[in-house]
Amino acid sequence: MLDSSLTADVPLGPFEDTPVTVHATKGKNAKLHATTTCTQLRSRDIATIQVPLNADTIGRMCSRCARWGAWARPDTGLGIFLRALGGIGLLYQLQSYTAPDPDDCWGPDEVQAAAALLGTDPVEPAAASEDYEEPDEEDWEARDEAKRLRDSVLSTWRGAATSLHLAQVAVTLFPWLGQWAEPKLAVKQQYLEVLRVKAVLFVDSEGLMAAAAAAAMEEPELPSDEAAFSAIGTGKEVGTQLKALWHEWQDKAGRGWEGPSARTYLAYGPTHGIRPNRKGYAATRAAVDELVASWEGLARDVAAEPATLGWVTVRLPEVKEDTTPPWREHGFLADLDDWTTGVLITYLADADWAGRTLTLRVPQLIADRLLSHPHRLDCQAHQDRPTPTTPAPSANPIRPGIFDDTPVRGRQPLTADHLRLLRSMRATAADSLYIVFSTDDGTEVLPLPVLEKRLARGWQCFLLAGASDLPTDVIEPWTREVGPRPEDRESLWPQYPRSAHAPLFGEDLGLAQGATRAAWLAYEHQDADRNLRLLAMARGVRDLRTLDGGYDDQGRSCTLPHPVWLGLLAHAEDLDLEPFEAPDADPGSSGGSGIPLGVLADVQVYTTNADPRIQGKSHSPFCPHSRERGVVAGDDLLTVADLLDNDDYDWCSKCQGYAIRRLTDTQLSYYRAAHRLHDIAQSLDPGRGGHDRLDIETITRQLRELADWRPAGEDHWYTSGARRWRRIVHELQAKAEAAGRDTP
Repeated sequence: MLDSSLTADVPLGPFEDTPVTVHATKGKNAKLHATTTCTQLRSRDIATIQVPLNADTIGRMCSRCARWGAWARPDTGLGIFLRALGGIGLLYQLQSYTAPDPDDCWGPDEVQAAAALLGTDPVEPAAASEDYEEPDEEDWEARDEAKRLRDSVLSTWRGAATSLHLAQVAVTLFPWLGQWAEPKLAVKQQYLEVLRVKAVLFVDSEGLMAAAAAAAMEEPELPSDEAAFSAIGTGKEVGTQLKALWHEWQDKAGRGWEGPSARTYLAYGPTHGIRPNRKGYAATRAAVDELVASWEGLARDVAAEPATLGWVTVRLPEVKEDTTPPWREHGFLADLDDWTTGVLITYLADADWAGRTLTLRVPQLIADRLLSHPHRLDCQAHQDRPTPTTPAPSANPIRPGIFDDTPVRGRQPLTADHLRLLRSMRATAADSLYIVFSTDDGTEVLPLPVLEKRLARGWQCFLLAGASDLPTDVIEPWTREVGPRPEDRESLWPQYPRSAHAPLFGEDLGLAQGATRAAWLAYEHQDADRNLRLLAMARGVRDLRTLDGGYDDQGRSCTLPHPVWLGLLAHAEDLDLEPFEAPDADPGSSGGSGIPLGVLADVQVYTTNADPRIQGKSHSPFCPHSRERGVVAGDDLLTVADLLDNDDYDWCSKCQGYAIRRLTDTQLSYYRAAHRLHDIAQSLDPGRGGHDRLDIETITRQLRELADWRPAGEDHWYTSGARRWRRIVHELQAKAEAAGRDTP
């Protein structure tokens, strides 16, 4: 295995002498370790100190930590730089694909022989003659072995090109590495050209031209009425089978560079399921073979016509790593079909691997297909040879002060390049949320995709912190307060009391219950910590719709984890607004008490469709009909006051149509007090469900408490709602006194 350990000769640039925390045993020359859990740190007497990162410190690093050690937090500039170097980063790439691998076991002679063998057609035109001899088993085994060698050469070329691309990109991101890495990159470029020359031997340039011609052919007039095809069925059935045969042939013929023998099996399609002894079967098979051969011949004739050469530049897709099983690298050269790969290998003239831009000198037929065929490649034609480009150093390199590694006053502006690098250098996904500051919008909490879009439009900001940057001393006490998830699943979500006078009434609407849900619904302990960090950042966001991060290239949502949304929002069915409704004019029915909404008036309500003019029901962000995706930018924002003012909403019957922002302690205390007052009002009104026997003493005591009550956290309460509150209390006190006098 290649050794990609950090060595003292690697230039550190602006990160030279940056303080790093190290762990070591006692002794002047003791090895330095990145963590106390390093397997090479075997002493119990360990000292933790800060030292400057320089050649002396690197020289004392233990071999394991020098390669994989996290010497700085991954979201800092130094952490990103060291991650770009270590593991399978730049130091590994500079050592890989620099010379033939001894395990490959294919030298020039083996490659030449394999290419020559695959260049012959195993099924000659004379196969139908009496002199034709079927290739024996050894011949087929030799061809299979040659194909494996070809695939190995092509795969190695793709791997070497990808490695060179990754190495060059890393050097451009950290310009101070350029002079040091230049001779190492030159060795990789030389070996990549050696591999390309070997790979060209396996590519049939005439086959590439024929494939391009086949892909450009228009559907011919199909002979569905000829008697030779009668064994297939009726004229309509013959037409259907031949049309399918044409499309399958064109698809297969345009994918690679192999000759007609690789597609002989296609002729069996129209006669599949027909007995060989059926009358007309042999004639039909011969007619199908002749028809396919005519298409092959037409493609070869077009490919053989004299062609002019033209210049085309091809921009390859980015290298991407899929984070879902099965984990694999895709993009760049990995997802290209055989034909496109063969064209790049055969006609390559210049290459800017760092910029993913290749210059090709190709026949016009191939140029036309590159420019028109959907290869997922960005291709452009040129009249003259384009000027070769070379990797340009980044105009905005990572340096101290970009991320949370310097005092706020020393921060540098954040750019889209910095965020792209942050994404690519993280072992796990980057933080979902970041606190940023700009002169335009002040301090905001934004998802990473939203930040990237704004920066791409020229917006300027400074990054203050990510979720992982929040102080542990703030998060850990909160985690202990929430507590571990109970082992007994039945006790996870207790049924809260329905009585308004119970201490825990309405608890399922409050912030404390939200934190519990965010932590307990996490898969792992570290996920619970992350969820609470995200919840802490998101609670201060004015409009939760701004937390929508859209979707990534794989179609996955970039929004917050589902448990975090449950920590921010409460279900509609948990909210009871009856105390705040107007009293019903019908004396025989129960109604509200007309209690003012007060601090509850501005509580946010999120729904998918609040406009009654738009067809369709309104759904909660947690409703299965809205894919339980949390709040997105296109949702509607209402308030609790809006819910009371209008009754024409078309709510979903399953989710009640909306979710509310969780109540603060002040709002929750008011909600509880209002329900207590409403319960007393109902008990004193026989027409609204009151009882014959009343505990006047208890009711009087409760009304005295509510008369002097004010919302939690409010020292003064002199709003119009407060005056209405006291008037309702005084009216109920009068009713209680009257009921007491009437009670024997």
